[in-house]
Amino acid sequence: MRWTLPNILTVARLVAAPLVPIMFLYFARPWADWYAMILFIVASITDYLDGYLARAWKLESLFGAAMDPIADKAMVLIALLVINGYAGVTPWILLPSALIIYREVFVSGLRETLGDKARALKVTNLAKWKTTVQMVAIAVLFSTGIFEHSFYDRIHGMDDTMILDVLEGRVADESGLRYFQTAWTWSTWIGVTLLWIAGVLTVITGWDYFRKAMPFLREENADA
Repeated sequence: MRWTLPNILTVARLVAAPLVPIMFLYFARPWADWYAMILFIVASITDYLDGYLARAWKLESLFGAAMDPIADKAMVLIALLVINGYAGVTPWILLPSALIIYREVFVSGLRETLGDKARALKVTNLAKWKTTVQMVAIAVLFSTGIFEHSFYDRIHGMDDTMILDVLEGRVADESGLRYFQTAWTWSTWIGVTLLWIAGVLTVITGWDYFRKAMPFLREENADA
């Protein structure tokens, strides 16, 4: 492997993937959510940069072609596990996450079976949009944890009556409770909606990949 900038960015993303859950081991929330979200966003940006630079500078390599999709999947799947772990058993998050995980395992198995023939199955624009929507959804859901725990930090020591009075405007909102409650609500809905869109795109692109792989699978069967 040559240590070109695109390959370095890919390796950095591979290293960053397991660091996301580690943020929650060493930092209290919402700081853990902040660090995980920033790490995830930076890693997502490098996903675009390494491919762009490799093409622009004619630095495409077998290492990059092999490791880039692995790094993408590692980032997305580990982040989804973290979000589901801290969100609890929430079907609206769990179900699309399960679809995404299932698709990635399924397609990875197909690619392994096809071997070199998998290179003939090019990544479609819809698959690229799928990855983009996944990453935006995950970043928004990390922000939900930030708003949620910032809200709880500010109501510490307040009784239910005081909280209600602040939220309903009867008492001055000096700590920004209404802002964090609104941001928490909106980021949840936006994040979950985007995750479901990503889940639907995941199923569509997974089926498209399987459909295109079928002729190669029949050929293997015929040769056997």
